[in-house]
Amino acid sequence: MGLQPFEGLARLDRALLLRPLQAVVDLVYPPACAVCGTSTGRHRGLCPKCWSALRFIERPYCEVLGIPFSHDLGPGILSAEAIANPPPFDRLRSAAFHDQTVRTLVHGLKYRDRTDLAPMMAQWMLRASDGTVAACDAILPVPLHRTRMFLRKFNQAAELGRHMARQAERPFLPATLLRIRRTRQQVGLGARAREDNVRGAFAVAEGREGDVFGKRLVLVDDVYTTGATVAAATRALRRAGAADITVLTFARALAETI
Repeated sequence: MGLQPFEGLARLDRALLLRPLQAVVDLVYPPACAVCGTSTGRHRGLCPKCWSALRFIERPYCEVLGIPFSHDLGPGILSAEAIANPPPFDRLRSAAFHDQTVRTLVHGLKYRDRTDLAPMMAQWMLRASDGTVAACDAILPVPLHRTRMFLRKFNQAAELGRHMARQAERPFLPATLLRIRRTRQQVGLGARAREDNVRGAFAVAEGREGDVFGKRLVLVDDVYTTGATVAAATRALRRAGAADITVLTFARALAETI
């Protein structure tokens, strides 16, 4: 505990040392909106127009599936979908609707190697987590198959999870859950085809069962569409004895509130 003032001074010294370097970076790469490229006051920020276009998912919503309600129906209310088709995970939370602005951020991270966007996106996810990240035992990303990882060089879900774990000071376990079978890309597949595509595709790594058994886990992905991928991953964690599973995504594909 007595080292804390010195740690604070060390952080201050680092910030002062990095300030001239940051000025050079700003000169070569001027701060710009992460969505439209308009000049802004800081890196990894959004201009007022793009910020106002974001639609964050706020309460009231279904306690299980996080589907927003148009009216507050009281605490603990579930959506018809959650009642009719209960998911294998305990709850789903997402930061924002998957509309054009959010889609640009997701594609920037996923396809244009904009890993610099991950800290900002992770911060919004942390806010949307409804306290589940603070209460969890560990954060795990939905994994890529090793061949796709080789081609893409990084896993966007792992980037989001890593920054969220750092911000929340929670354990991050990127090697616990594995994708043991290579699957087709889910884009363009219907709901049933998506389920068939990822069935049996995930497993807990041998020797890592202790990471999962009896634990409260947060499973991270970039976008929730039909839920087939996170459902398959959740079932693998359940088989290994996970006690509680929250699925947390940056974006949620939803038509409108109900």
